[in-house]
Amino acid sequence: MSHAIQERPVGTTAPKPPLAQARLPRWTPAAVAAGSIAAGCGLGLAAGWHSKVQWGLLSALFFVLVTFAVTTKVEGARQAKDRVATSLVWVSFVLAVVPLLSLAWVTLSKGAQVVDGYFLSHSMNGVLDTEPGGGVYHALLGTIEQVGIATAIAAPIGLLTAVYLVEYGGGTLAKAVTFFVDVMTGIPSIVAGLFILATWNLLLGFGPSGFAGSMALAILMMPVVVRSTEEMLKLVPNELREASLALGVPKWRTILKVVLPTAIGGITTGVMLAIARITGETAPVLLLVFGTKLINPNPFEGAQSSLPLYVYEQYAVGTDAAVARAWGAALVLIAFVMILNLVARGIARWKAPKTGR
Repeated sequence: MSHAIQERPVGTTAPKPPLAQARLPRWTPAAVAAGSIAAGCGLGLAAGWHSKVQWGLLSALFFVLVTFAVTTKVEGARQAKDRVATSLVWVSFVLAVVPLLSLAWVTLSKGAQVVDGYFLSHSMNGVLDTEPGGGVYHALLGTIEQVGIATAIAAPIGLLTAVYLVEYGGGTLAKAVTFFVDVMTGIPSIVAGLFILATWNLLLGFGPSGFAGSMALAILMMPVVVRSTEEMLKLVPNELREASLALGVPKWRTILKVVLPTAIGGITTGVMLAIARITGETAPVLLLVFGTKLINPNPFEGAQSSLPLYVYEQYAVGTDAAVARAWGAALVLIAFVMILNLVARGIARWKAPKTGR
């Protein structure tokens, strides 16, 4: 043969590839984030951009690009794609959290200047909207009653509908119910208010009341309860149902004692999402409840106020005192929803089946 075979000296071995690939230090993402923020803010200042939003978007772009370049250089293209995906998740999380924190901070800083014992225990009776004074008690009372009645109407109907769709439905009726629930999910709040106005007020002749507003809110709440409860019931393992039925337990009792307790946490969360969905609605209340400066504890007769309507009315006045009251009512509204969520979480944790052996 013309080509000589080069033999490896006796006693030597071929070099082995490294067992572990080079990795970036754990502090690399934090360092890249700090550098990207500095570069984004510096470039924004140099370009004369006054919007902090532009600075933040530029910093986010730098963070993703630098992460990809550095990871590709050290760890390779495959790992770089993974880190870029993780970076995009973090950027999306920050972009979602920053407006939320900004909203909470502005509402807290402006509303805390007004909210006190007097503000929570007095109405606007005898107080001019353009002058300081007055409180939010009548609106808070109206919101509690209207949301409570709407929940009492919508939650049982939505829960039973979801149980039917998951545990019993499967034919044409179930498909029709699912279709109409999907349609109701996208109904604007003003349409629900107009429907109750046309039937309850104009056709049947009833006047404005908190109950009329509650019926419109219940229409908006029902599809959310149905959809969330349906998904939670689908997550309950079929083995639990089969084990209960195998012991001779009737189906209705299996649903009541096994399925619903297993999914109670998710069901409660869905109901709370539905309550949060309707608590801030203004259009149905404006059409059906009208609003008033007086305290009306009877939701079935006479005009009532509510916190969203109170915020709208006070902000529309435009004076410093009225705008301050609007921020105070907004803070009370957020605290109201937060307290309901905490109570619901506590009830769900208390009623949930124990996981211990």
